[in-house]
Amino acid sequence: MSKVIANMSMSLDGFIADPGDGIDLLFGWMGNGEVEVPTAVEWATFHMSPASADYMKAAMARVGALIAGRHLYDITHGWGGKHPMGVPVVVVSHSTPAEVPEGFTFVGSVEEAVQVASELAGDKDVVIASAKIAQQALDAGLVDAINVDQVPVLLGEGVRWFENLSKTPVRLSNPTVVEGNGVTHLAYEVVR
Repeated sequence: MSKVIANMSMSLDGFIADPGDGIDLLFGWMGNGEVEVPTAVEWATFHMSPASADYMKAAMARVGALIAGRHLYDITHGWGGKHPMGVPVVVVSHSTPAEVPEGFTFVGSVEEAVQVASELAGDKDVVIASAKIAQQALDAGLVDAINVDQVPVLLGEGVRWFENLSKTPVRLSNPTVVEGNGVTHLAYEVVR
């Protein structure tokens, strides 16, 4: 059965980016190993530890669509027109750019994004890769699981993943844990 999964790399103190939206300290685990993990784009081939590579390959095989916010779309320049996962991307935004690459859909709300992404994903999972959108989807009761790639670093400041939740507490299951090199992958189910 398909799920809506919020997924991010996160520092031990809860940040998914530094104050300038930098992610270098949080994504080093994607390039610190000997196992090559190709993606749908040439510029994003990962090199991970065996445990992280197995985890990532299994996760990538289950992804049918992604949801992102407009801020992430803009700072990545729309991933050059194709996201590394090679799946449709639904962007939550109050406006649509003049040119939208094939495979990208712009919608006005989180609820619409989950509906459209779920249709595009079919029986595969929908992954939310955006802090504010994940927060809104959690508040709306639309998230089935949270996957955290926990990086052993304390950033001290930056962009928090769960800063503005209005409907708390959100109860989670015990995690499934995979130890990588410089990262611990934690997968939680949202308890309803």
